[in-house]
Amino acid sequence: MIHSNQRVSKYLSKIYQFITISKNSNLSHTYSCLTFTLIKTKLPLDNHNFELTNLMKKIAIISGLLSGLLFGIATPLSKLLLTDLNYFRLAGLLYIGAGIAMIPFVMKKDNNLIKLFTQRNILKTSGIILFGGLLGPLLLLIGLQTAEAASVSIWLNMELVATAILGVLIFQDHLDKFTWLGVILTVLAGVIISIGEGISCVISGLIDTGACICWGLDNHLTAITDGASPQTVTFVKGIVAGLVNLLIGVVISDNSFVLNNIFFALIVGAFSYGISISLYVTSAQNIGAPRSQILFSTAPLWGVILAYILFRGSFRWVHLLAILLLAAAIAAINLLSQNHIHTHQTLEHFHYHKHNHNGKNIPIRISK
Repeated sequence: MIHSNQRVSKYLSKIYQFITISKNSNLSHTYSCLTFTLIKTKLPLDNHNFELTNLMKKIAIISGLLSGLLFGIATPLSKLLLTDLNYFRLAGLLYIGAGIAMIPFVMKKDNNLIKLFTQRNILKTSGIILFGGLLGPLLLLIGLQTAEAASVSIWLNMELVATAILGVLIFQDHLDKFTWLGVILTVLAGVIISIGEGISCVISGLIDTGACICWGLDNHLTAITDGASPQTVTFVKGIVAGLVNLLIGVVISDNSFVLNNIFFALIVGAFSYGISISLYVTSAQNIGAPRSQILFSTAPLWGVILAYILFRGSFRWVHLLAILLLAAAIAAINLLSQNHIHTHQTLEHFHYHKHNHNGKNIPIRISK
């Protein structure tokens, strides 16, 4: 018992040192330091020694849920903003907001921002900005203009399908039968939504699928970009693409800006496309990417709930059926699939990918 207490005291001392060192750094880095200490000290598994670990896990679970919540509510809130802002203006403001939210991360000395513009990465970075920052949000908002916010919230899971199929066709990835099952169930959910709401909904669904294809390309390009964190990528994509879309929106619009709309759009972008990513990173660093991805995948549910609250829409059975199909798809991909998502933790960096049996990397969604 004395020996065990000495080890616990030594462990807690290390924890205190890490907290002291990390007090001026971001929260997710502090959690990563604590997790690394847990692994290195190899303390016995008992309730007293791992009380702090359990607290960290609870915080990580809450972070994962909040990440999905913040991302999910962006769709109905964007629907509201489209009444006063055109597509370009809103897309620009949302992503500028996301970029602003990432400023604390890029202010760090080890942000590796310059690596995005090296000869090795410049084409990938350009593709990320074009597909993920310019075209993706623009197509989403065009489709959202004529469709129900609840339906679009569900359609956004087509990004999973786009990422998987693009991986097979372009990046030579291999998907097992459970991953394909998840892809099929996700497509089926989108088809049910479209059929249940008529031809205009089908057109909007196709436009939003185009947005998901753009984000699928964004995912793959982000996964193979060397050296930069998701926060750094989000900052560059948000500021550059956001400013371009905003400028186009100002030029083509005859209406003047309303200050309240600008502020609201920036706040939505900062929380839904910026802080949401940081919360996901925090969650994944502490409970692993598979569990974090499942928590994040609650996003469509939050979007549907808020859409009903904001727009007083009547309950549609197709939405419930689609959500059930998405839940089955998430279970197939994250729990049954042999393409396990896993993470490599160190004090300095964090990788986001999953390996299949052929050694190829299949990126999961880490940013928008």
